[in-house]
Amino acid sequence: MSGEVWISETAPYLAPREPGQADAWTDEAGRRGRRGGQRMLEVKEAAAPEAVRRALNLGQGQQAVTRVRLILLDERPVEIASSYYPPGIAQGTRLADPRKIPGGAVTLLRELGYTAGIVTEDVSADVADPEECGHLELPPGSAVLRLLRTTSTADGVPFEASLMTMPAGRHLTYRLGK
Repeated sequence: MSGEVWISETAPYLAPREPGQADAWTDEAGRRGRRGGQRMLEVKEAAAPEAVRRALNLGQGQQAVTRVRLILLDERPVEIASSYYPPGIAQGTRLADPRKIPGGAVTLLRELGYTAGIVTEDVSADVADPEECGHLELPPGSAVLRLLRTTSTADGVPFEASLMTMPAGRHLTYRLGK
């Protein structure tokens, strides 16, 4: 996908899926005649990066439930998606289980009473670390884009922070709404 213009809409990734419906990425790739997929890399409770800790209003040293997935397009890695949840929301749920969640996390979160009311996306650029280069099949020293999406309830309670890391050779346009 390097250098390819890929206009992606945020809204489908925030909307719960209906039973039997594919996840938003699989749908988006399929509409373009491509194959979208993902591979679970890890699920754990651990310290979150500082930006995520601030986004979720976690206290110093407080851990988050973390789900890390490798996002694939036609079987090639295009993104590392790491989603973080406050332990009070995720512990004891499928969010803390190292398997795919039917309908995705957004569907489970709706079942738990959390729906997107306020969404903030921050984009930055950086140099990929060795682990990111390995997962994304990039040479050392490659630039990456990092998108931090914070999802909160309508009254401002953050319940998910997702950090997406992708090769910088992409042009991204995100739209919310029509």
